[in-house]
Amino acid sequence: MGNYEIGLIGLSVMGQNLALNIARNHSIAVYNRTTSKTKDFMDNKVENQEIKAAYDLEEFISSLTKPRKIMLMIKAGKPVDLVIDSLLPHLDENDIIIDGGNSHFEDTNRRQKNLAEKGINYLGVGISGGEYGALHGPSIMPGGTKAAYAEVSEILEDAAAKTEKGACVSYLGPKSAGHYVKMVHNGIEYGIMEVLAEIYDFMRKILKLEAEEIGDIFAEWNQDFDSYLVEITAKIMKKEDPKTDQKLINMILDKAKHKGTGKWSVQSALDLGTAIPTINAGVNARLMSAIKEERIKNAEQFEKSQNRELAKENLIKKLKSALYFASVIAYAEGFKLLKTASEEYDYNLNYKEIARIWEDGCIIRSGLLEPIQKAFAAEMQLDTLITAEQFKSKLVNSAADLKEIINEAAESELPLTALHAAADYFNSLKSEKMPANLIQAQRDFFGAHTYQRLDAEGTFHTEWE
Repeated sequence: MGNYEIGLIGLSVMGQNLALNIARNHSIAVYNRTTSKTKDFMDNKVENQEIKAAYDLEEFISSLTKPRKIMLMIKAGKPVDLVIDSLLPHLDENDIIIDGGNSHFEDTNRRQKNLAEKGINYLGVGISGGEYGALHGPSIMPGGTKAAYAEVSEILEDAAAKTEKGACVSYLGPKSAGHYVKMVHNGIEYGIMEVLAEIYDFMRKILKLEAEEIGDIFAEWNQDFDSYLVEITAKIMKKEDPKTDQKLINMILDKAKHKGTGKWSVQSALDLGTAIPTINAGVNARLMSAIKEERIKNAEQFEKSQNRELAKENLIKKLKSALYFASVIAYAEGFKLLKTASEEYDYNLNYKEIARIWEDGCIIRSGLLEPIQKAFAAEMQLDTLITAEQFKSKLVNSAADLKEIINEAAESELPLTALHAAADYFNSLKSEKMPANLIQAQRDFFGAHTYQRLDAEGTFHTEWE
């Protein structure tokens, strides 16, 4: 039996950085299917740390203490299943496999069930923070059996980002709770990124500001927001392109890619009957950006809107309000989805604790997470963040500023899909009456789907003609 506390498979940049992070406090063995990648890692990255390089699976597994703890840092989907299949002949009962990738939560449920029948524990662990976070301390979101988490908790706590409240890791719940929370984290990320992109677009196209000025504005705003995404947006605006001596942002093609987690959030929300329009807008905007050639052809067939003189300082203040408003709404949508999923899948999520472990290490860390924690501390089963005292009056005030931004954008034919979606979500949630009575009538008219009445229980049908 070996003496290394944990093993890690998958030496991409994230895997390498996480291995180096873990090795600061614990002994670790590493393995990659491509031998040259393992050798390169050991030769160029490892310095005075207790890291063992293994060049075949038997050597790798035999180097680990029992119960063996094996973290997978590999591409989600079929590759995870293939690696699990290759491990199984070498594993013993109570060994633990930890999937640290962005696996779909339903895949995690399937793998946990299959492995449990073989006596193997499986943890689905969301990890956020990118390459930097993996090395210096990410936010870690574990789900699975509590006993299995207890076996690896010390290692994960030592690797995670730290705040004055503790390590940014916490056992979230059974089954796929960890990967589901990470999926929703990424959905919120999509929404806020699109909101920032739309505010940038407003600044450059309507206010005619240069990237340097926009960077200064975002940097100033971030003294209040304390947001990682706002922080990096300010830095991006100021980065020079060595090839052209222009700002690099002006040379980057406007086609955004996505890896699937945002789309999964939208798909899951639809399955659960939960509206997340701001997050959905973030996904849709990336899909629209992908059809660049079509957009160019279409633009040639329409006249461009005329420039107008605008009061820049006033609108910049209102854009800051719009960013606050839409960011809160993106979080509100994400936590609403988590609440619905927790009830449907018996995760028993602690929303205050989720907000706490997102305070550092992850991509959506921001100053908004402290009042979110206070909101859930006051009422853990809060239906929506928009009614929490920490946000209610501020949302009302900033909604008025957002309305002006939306009106100005409409005059200039500038799409603000996420900002508009956030406003509509807020207005819908506080609408006592919506026009769904007409939809009920229409469905009954053409399909005899029945409807409900205000003045009587049950369902009804009318012969409309």
